[in-house]
Amino acid sequence: MSPLLQSTLEHLKALVSFDTRNPPRAISTGGIFDYIRAQLPGFDITVSDHGAGAVGLHAVRGQPKLLFNVHLDTVPDSPAWTASPHELRVTAGCAIGLGACDIKGAAAALLAVANASGGDMALLFTTDEEANDPRCIASFLHAFPPLPLGEGRGEGTGGAGRGGNIEPSPQPLSRGERGYEAVIVAEPTRGEAVLAHRGIQSVLMRFAGHAGHASGEQKPGDSALHQAVRWGDAALDFVAAQSHERFGGLTGLRFNIGRIEGGIKANMIAPSAELRFGMRPLPTMHPDGLLERFRALAEPAPAHFEETFRGPSLPAGDTATAEARRLAARDLADELEIPVGNAVDFWTEASLFSAAGYTAFVYGPGDIAQAHTADEWVALDQLQHYAEVIFRLIEKCGHGRPPFDSSVQE
Repeated sequence: MSPLLQSTLEHLKALVSFDTRNPPRAISTGGIFDYIRAQLPGFDITVSDHGAGAVGLHAVRGQPKLLFNVHLDTVPDSPAWTASPHELRVTAGCAIGLGACDIKGAAAALLAVANASGGDMALLFTTDEEANDPRCIASFLHAFPPLPLGEGRGEGTGGAGRGGNIEPSPQPLSRGERGYEAVIVAEPTRGEAVLAHRGIQSVLMRFAGHAGHASGEQKPGDSALHQAVRWGDAALDFVAAQSHERFGGLTGLRFNIGRIEGGIKANMIAPSAELRFGMRPLPTMHPDGLLERFRALAEPAPAHFEETFRGPSLPAGDTATAEARRLAARDLADELEIPVGNAVDFWTEASLFSAAGYTAFVYGPGDIAQAHTADEWVALDQLQHYAEVIFRLIEKCGHGRPPFDSSVQE
């Protein structure tokens, strides 16, 4: 086992031991953040509490051009786990633990690299990614907008759209104030740079009916639950009709009805019902247009229709802007000698950085197929490769110590 991988696993064991499940997101500025602070001597560290368990840690050493972002919150564990999710288990080929794949493995590797190299480096750890509640990124972008045009790869400041709650700073920071040229967001991408992914939208709907005895003939609007079921049937038909839409290697509209609640009992007409659904549009699909189509799919119209979260696609912006941002991200990946992979279906906070004007792509160890599963795991060779690549980037871009020989076997 290489020294760099061994260090990564030591950090991963510690990170997994901290309960950062989201929900309930009972996370404070201590705990896991005390641990991270202790592992980053020589860094200028700022910890920000954004409320409701959303905490961000920004650590900077020197004058780095790149920012590495990784979230520390995890999904809840399921009863199907075969051992404690907060105790890391290392086998011959993988590391098993809650968040090991998504995405504490990358966080551990970044800590290992920070100690193996003395090069310029910038890190942003956050705890709100799994909640569709990007308080940490919004606050960071307000304080650290991309560099002005002509000073880096950024395209200037801009909002992230409804749901992102991102307001650009009116006075962009200079390089001396630690603006960045680009952001690399860690998520499980199997060691490839992902330049494009779907957006995400979540919606809450409520239907109103009239309580009554179920023995009589019902009108279409009498039962709130019947309204919800009819709407769901129309929604599934609409989604199926979008199968011809394509972007890169992605096809169609991803859609899921996640929850329907309502009614009282079988022989009573339901006076109210609530439905929650999510969708993941292609970058070429217009989010507002989709909302209007779903709102009007069935009669009577829902009594309440509310978008509860929106995350833009990657790259963000209209067609021309998105293409310019995609090309900038590809150029950066090529410059850093990171292989470019296909577009993906899952959403990441890289799109929030892109919407604000940053050049951004997604890059990390592990496979999304292992994320959010019982006995979640990440392959050791993926962890080692990611750590070695990040080490190379830090040594290349900063003023580091003599090269760290990560190939030495113990």
